[in-house]
Amino acid sequence: MSRKIVLDTETTGLEPSQGHRIIEIGCVELINRRLTGNNYHQYLQPDREIDEGALQVHGISNEFLKDKPRFGDVVDDLMSYLKGAELVIHNAPFDVGFLNHELKLVDNARGVIADHCTVTDTLVMARKMHPGQKNNLDALCKRYDVNNMQRDLHGALLDAEILSEVYLRMTGGQVGLALDSEQTAEKEDGFASPTRISSDRAPLRVISASKDELSAHAEFLKKMGENCLWN
Repeated sequence: MSRKIVLDTETTGLEPSQGHRIIEIGCVELINRRLTGNNYHQYLQPDREIDEGALQVHGISNEFLKDKPRFGDVVDDLMSYLKGAELVIHNAPFDVGFLNHELKLVDNARGVIADHCTVTDTLVMARKMHPGQKNNLDALCKRYDVNNMQRDLHGALLDAEILSEVYLRMTGGQVGLALDSEQTAEKEDGFASPTRISSDRAPLRVISASKDELSAHAEFLKKMGENCLWN
């Protein structure tokens, strides 16, 4: 079983070394390249003011966070959720750096994220696949035809959901956007019931793709990168 957790955070500022803290964690679970719906989302009380620049990015205010739990209150549930997974993060050093800082503040004995998970950085992937181009999340959404119209402000869960779709398209193959519970009905043994086709049915009409359609298809495969299975 391949279990990946697409993760994003929002913070009070840019540097944990300056006392900045995590204020939102959003995670989306993928098992065998399919969304499971077993997501994790938590706002956190940082016990400090949010920088104005950060507020302009995510729109999360201290007033909104004043009754939210602290990282120490949720750390057990969070680490249990993350344990053993491959974390998929865009610009991973930023988020992992903040998570490691929060873990250290709670208890040095907990170690760091690398003690519990592996990490894949989609920014590093994108730079290898598209050298010399913009590779922020908005640019990747445009490149891979991922709808991010609702992204007026950054949000950890929303960005994790968008990144999960971008990651699936970057790595090619089945995009797997539908939740497992929304797949076609299956028997209890996990196999779908076969559909029998009548032997006296009229032959199916075969419609071949036009030259323009074949060209458009080839261009789309290029966007999926060198790992695309159909190239």
